[in-house]
Amino acid sequence: MSTAQKSIFVSTAIPYVNAPPHLGFVLEVLLADVFARHARSRGADVCFASGTDDNSLKNVRAAEAAGLPARAFVDSNAAHYRALAPQIHASFDAFVSTSTDPRHALAVRALWEACARAGDLEKRTYRGLYCLGCEAFYEPADLANGVCPEHGVAPEIVDEDNWFFKLSRYQAPIAEALASGRLHIHPPERAREIERFVATGLHDVSVSRPRARARGWGIEVPGDPGQVVYVWLDALAYYLTAVGHPEDPVSYRRFWADAARRVQVVGKGIARFHAVLWPALLLAAGLPLPTDLWVHGYLTVNGQKIGKSAGNGVDPAAVIARYGVDALRYFLLRYVGPTQDADIDDERLARVYTSDLADALGNLVARTLTLVRRNGDCWNGEGIDPSGEALTARARALEGTVDACVARLAPDDALRAIWAVVAAANKHISDTAPWAVAKARDAASVPAEVGRHAAQLRAILHHAVVAIDAIGRALTPFLPSTAAAIASALANPAAAPPILFPKRGTVPDRPGSVPDRSLDANAR
Repeated sequence: MSTAQKSIFVSTAIPYVNAPPHLGFVLEVLLADVFARHARSRGADVCFASGTDDNSLKNVRAAEAAGLPARAFVDSNAAHYRALAPQIHASFDAFVSTSTDPRHALAVRALWEACARAGDLEKRTYRGLYCLGCEAFYEPADLANGVCPEHGVAPEIVDEDNWFFKLSRYQAPIAEALASGRLHIHPPERAREIERFVATGLHDVSVSRPRARARGWGIEVPGDPGQVVYVWLDALAYYLTAVGHPEDPVSYRRFWADAARRVQVVGKGIARFHAVLWPALLLAAGLPLPTDLWVHGYLTVNGQKIGKSAGNGVDPAAVIARYGVDALRYFLLRYVGPTQDADIDDERLARVYTSDLADALGNLVARTLTLVRRNGDCWNGEGIDPSGEALTARARALEGTVDACVARLAPDDALRAIWAVVAAANKHISDTAPWAVAKARDAASVPAEVGRHAAQLRAILHHAVVAIDAIGRALTPFLPSTAAAIASALANPAAAPPILFPKRGTVPDRPGSVPDRSLDANAR
């Protein structure tokens, strides 16, 4: 589908702020950022949203453990998430902190009241097993040997009065939305998991908590001051906050009701909330469903999921200080990617940095533009070089390849295609040896020989520069600062070529660099 003249909404989920951000959340942000940047580059009107999930009992208990008031603790950690955007070059259009954005309580109340008007809310006494980490009740059959399958801890027994949402009413409509593709879940194995879950039967769910158990933290249930809205209903409403519902109907229509795509990027651990509870709430409220739910895997350290509660989070700033932001973006987007779990460690990062970035792309740009600088403009290369023509054709096909990959939410495949052209361009330079052609030109004494070698050199460099230009353009959604550096260098061929990725160990460390052990979970 062409994105030209279309409006598109793309979002991350919002994380709890019980600790500062780690690389697991960065992965999610970058996956969504690629989609947003690519859509803008193709002329779409984009709203890219993220934020922080503040109204959680998990956050309150973390504040108590730290000996801080909840307000100060939440604000401090939320500020770290807000500051993350410029660090990782995330192009957010909207950022919602749910406890401080004045629009958010309005969106939560509007969603709650719409569900009430539909007859889908009922107050009941409830006793159940509650996992604080998930902020969710579990059925005994859903536990793994008596513990939460996500966090590995035994849930608490909770007995209290709650408001319930009649999720059971929406089993058939949700099954239809999934079967018809109206709500498309990617990858297919996640879609099948959700379809099987829905087929087993949906049960009504608690959507409020007693104010006392919530320590007074959260958004009050409309008409019931003794209850606060359950954090998951609260958090899911953030998507509506980001598009202006209910206060800004123009923005809401632009980026939700009339949007060509409503793409939500979430981790697999919260897929059910987004694929089942969220669509049901929207159906109850008479609002359109998301069009795409993109479910990614986990980033791991030594095979264990990175998590704030697990205490094995890797600090994004430490990785950026050592390798640079685009190296981090490249690694996460290509080698972790959109669907599978993948491990991260310093040795693997260093290997990828050297082989793919410094030696492959960095060397290609440096040696080609050095030759261009020494030998003059080559954009109008003369002569026909069959291998060069093949390279140029391959490079010019990159745009369509990247479009297709991003459309099916596969940035890893897009980067593999780009690096195949990087490899082809490096082979072109090695096979044609333009430095040897330049040397032969300078040594020739017959004008015809000088002209022949000069034309050959221009043709070789012309094809290489066309490839580099295509590579740079293709990289724009993935490695924006690298793409900008390539574009600037091509626009100023007389300037010294940029060192895109300095070779580690042969140049001074980047300012603020840290030792390799910064990526060792045991060091934190």
